[in-house]
Amino acid sequence: MQRTTQGISEDWLSVWIGLLIFVLALGVVAGVDILGWVVTTNVWNDLTKSLAPASKAYAGLGGVVSLVVTYVVLLVLMTVGAIALKADAKRFALGFTAVFWISYLCWIAGGWANFAVNTPADMQKFGVSWSLRLTAEGGFIVALMVGLIVGNFMPGFAAWMQEAIKPELYIKTAIVILGGFLGITAAEKLGLATSLMFRGFAAIVEAYLIYWAVVYYVARKWFKFSREWAAPLASGISICGVSAAIATGSAIRARPIVAIMVSSLVVIFAVVELLILPFAAQAFLSHEPMVAGGWMGLAVKTDGAAVASGAITESLILANAAAEGINYQKGWIIGTTATVKVFIDIFIGVWAFILAYIWTRHINVKPGETAKAGEIWERFPKFVIGYVLTFAVILIFALGAPPATAGKIKAAMSEANVFRGIFFVMTFFTIGVMSNFKKLWEEGIGKLAAVYVVCLFGFIIWVGLIVSWIFFHGVKPPLVAG
Repeated sequence: MQRTTQGISEDWLSVWIGLLIFVLALGVVAGVDILGWVVTTNVWNDLTKSLAPASKAYAGLGGVVSLVVTYVVLLVLMTVGAIALKADAKRFALGFTAVFWISYLCWIAGGWANFAVNTPADMQKFGVSWSLRLTAEGGFIVALMVGLIVGNFMPGFAAWMQEAIKPELYIKTAIVILGGFLGITAAEKLGLATSLMFRGFAAIVEAYLIYWAVVYYVARKWFKFSREWAAPLASGISICGVSAAIATGSAIRARPIVAIMVSSLVVIFAVVELLILPFAAQAFLSHEPMVAGGWMGLAVKTDGAAVASGAITESLILANAAAEGINYQKGWIIGTTATVKVFIDIFIGVWAFILAYIWTRHINVKPGETAKAGEIWERFPKFVIGYVLTFAVILIFALGAPPATAGKIKAAMSEANVFRGIFFVMTFFTIGVMSNFKKLWEEGIGKLAAVYVVCLFGFIIWVGLIVSWIFFHGVKPPLVAG
């Protein structure tokens, strides 16, 4: 959940951290490998071979030292960020230490060959007779499950880590970094990338117009919620989860408890969707990969769960395709998810302003109080600026670069993308920790959950699938050259 303190907001902090990593990664283009020490995790059946530095220039460090260096650098960077947030630096540093190490150990575990390998050739290569075929991103699922265990059965430990349980900060930082990676991907197939962006924009406009109105009607007419509850609930369920619920609650001047309850509900159901929808997409949409990517963006709420679902969906579908001899390029499926999600996020500020105008002029009229145009900027998700900037910079540079320079840009973004993976796995773990089902039930979330179940599984998932099919049906990722 995004939290604004007396210092910088988490939204802006994600922009600055993401841009810092992005700029340092570009050192490769200038011939200076600044971030090559960052640790990468490989699929393994020998644990000693699971870790390695991202760049061969740092191969002498070895995997374990590379992991320790990565932890120390991120600890310092994120603790400075916590200070900027006016958070308790000591408590954050201790909590972040636990978050990082538990998350990364989960990622290592997910790389075990019996979890990760997904083709007969890889099974033969690693000498395994069975596999869950989760791909290397299976570590994300492990992290989520461990987080759920901590959040529901170890409340004291979860509370001790609370200062560093910031899934929105981690995922938004990852999305800023992801922009650069997708920029180099788009440069290789500019026509397809442009088409996907247009289709993504059209898809979310259609989804908005359908989703919000239906959820609001169901909450008001079927479950008899007041407008104060129905509007944030409609935004949280139908649009963008936590951010939309908070923005809507603020726009209509709802009590703080409304946004808190709706946001908590969103996080819980995002976990449920995250555990189900990618595997449903693998089972039924492997031959429509872009439909699957768009579906994750339209159906899964919260930025973290949506983009994470896109990552898992991409891995599962690419594995299925590879088993059939089709080698799609990486990045296009998750890019579709991210594009849809970013357009949704961009629209949050506009939607909050529209609702504020309606409430102050027609529903909760108070003398001298009306919506200001500046509220659009106030509610605009700032991390989108970072995402667009990294995407545009790399796209422009890569389009005009000679092959040698383009290769360096790609190598730079590959290193930055390693950090994106680390922030991803911490997002999964912290989403799990936040999801204390028992506590939320005791707080009376049952009736809200009933609305969510009816709306999400009754039509949002299916409408999202139909809309995604309309705009992405027949579109395929490019094949790997050669």
